Amino acid sequence: MTLELREVVSVDIPAPLSKVWSYLRDPALVRRWYGWDHAGLDAQVRAFVDTAIETQDVVGDSAIHTLSWPHHDRLTLRSAAHEPRRTHLAVTRRSHEGMATFDGVRDEADESWVADAHQLQFALTVQPDQDRRTLSMLGLPSGDRRDRLLDRAGLVGIRGVPVGGHVQARRPDGTLLGGTLVYETPLQLGLRLHGISEMFLVLQETPAAHTPPHGTVDAVLSTYGLDDETFEQIRERWTRWWEMALPRSSRVSSA
Repeated sequence: MTLELREVVSVDIPAPLSKVWSYLRDPALVRRWYGWDHAGLDAQVRAFVDTAIETQDVVGDSAIHTLSWPHHDRLTLRSAAHEPRRTHLAVTRRSHEGMATFDGVRDEADESWVADAHQLQFALTVQPDQDRRTLSMLGLPSGDRRDRLLDRAGLVGIRGVPVGGHVQARRPDGTLLGGTLVYETPLQLGLRLHGISEMFLVLQETPAAHTPPHGTVDAVLSTYGLDDETFEQIRERWTRWWEMALPRSSRVSSA
């Protein structure tokens, strides 16, 4: 029986296939885009690299490199000879049909691939050859319709901004944040932030149907090329931003 596959995400990267391939096979380079910093990241990166099966082919004028994993996830790079500095990346996964682990609302692996593909695109396009450090806030309560986390964070109306459009947020402390909307899916937003350095912010929303009562938000910020002092300043602003944006109903009284 033929396994049904579906495309989860695809991006174009303005870099040669060999460069993109190195970012998929060298653990030190994988760390520049994969996931976010946490205690288990090195083990996850090693598993990503070591468990993949490589294939390489040429079809017509296109070079095709593929990585596949035992659970049927497949990542394909394709680059045409007439566009040697452009690489198309696509990730396919097995159909949801018959998957007992899929609740019909949110596929964790799908969402990870979407975020990772865009983080890879950003790393190679905007911050090539720079190591990465991340900041993250995971499982933040989304809040109800009258008291939404993203609204309180200054991102009111962001779902109405077209991809490629400018985003300006006024954070709860009054400071401004400017950026460009890079991608949007039903459960994610990716923002290129402008400021001290070009950074990449991924916001993942988990619906209430998956995580009652109102759902949650994960926020991951990828930073590159910052010295320790600057990184700590950004960490302080980051923490203050999300702590001040928490919906009122989620705050614990100190009384």
